Amino acid sequence: MDHVVVDDLDNSLQPAAVMRHLTDPLDCADLAINYYELAPGDSFAFAYHNHEVQEEVFVVLSGTATWVVGPEPADGEFADAGDPAERREVEVGPMEAIRIPPGQFQRGWNFGEDRVTALALGAPLAYGEQLKRDDCRECGRERPVSIERAPDDEAQLITVCEDCGAEVARWRRGADGENERVR
Repeated sequence: MDHVVVDDLDNSLQPAAVMRHLTDPLDCADLAINYYELAPGDSFAFAYHNHEVQEEVFVVLSGTATWVVGPEPADGEFADAGDPAERREVEVGPMEAIRIPPGQFQRGWNFGEDRVTALALGAPLAYGEQLKRDDCRECGRERPVSIERAPDDEAQLITVCEDCGAEVARWRRGADGENERVR
């Protein structure tokens, strides 16, 4: 048996104000588990994305989170990212859960005014291939992106358009110890 105090774990640099990995501290072999706190405007992920083999379940503890989801995948396959205008939004309130099957594109947000707290559970532990997409201002549309260390500040993370090389978004640790989006 393993036991941890969530508030004692390090805050990982993510698009959420607070994201604490519980997988390794709990010595999980087949389950990924993370704790999130999203300030208004924050997201659970760096980009609209999917996982080849991992299904995810998010349990919202407080606040209301909204998932933007694409088409349902056929069993064992990646779904298409879907036309951004045709994606649907699913609101998940306190003590509600949402399951995202392997292959389905998704991104969860805090579009509200109150802080969101949630647990994310994923199994199996491995993601398999993961595709990520976000809006590139340079290309003028949604494009594939990668996550990298900022070349001008190793303490910051950026998403980069895989087509044109433009920086799409940037995150850093704020003075209060919480993560924040810079642009």
